[in-house]
Amino acid sequence: MERLVRFELLGQQFAFYTGAPEDEVDEILEMVEGLVLENSSSDTTGSIAVGKVAVLASLNMASRYVELKRDFEAYRNETETRLARLTEQISGELVEEKRISEG
Repeated sequence: MERLVRFELLGQQFAFYTGAPEDEVDEILEMVEGLVLENSSSDTTGSIAVGKVAVLASLNMASRYVELKRDFEAYRNETETRLARLTEQISGELVEEKRISEG
């Protein structure tokens, strides 16, 4: 069931509807707030416009997503390779056992 979630970020109020579990929403909001703080607390003098902070946070999040996607793809390929080798090894052992038991 969808519910309305309200939060404040950079002094502005936001609201959206979601069907995601509350703990997931909390984790997402925490991540976004952390990225915004990370991108707005630079060593440069002056303040960064809210829009630029949001864009920088979005780019950081997208970068992390792309990295996770690549890591997952590598993990999946490695797992498929290991499963293929294991299947081959088990098949070989079964053929050898059958040969021994018949002969």
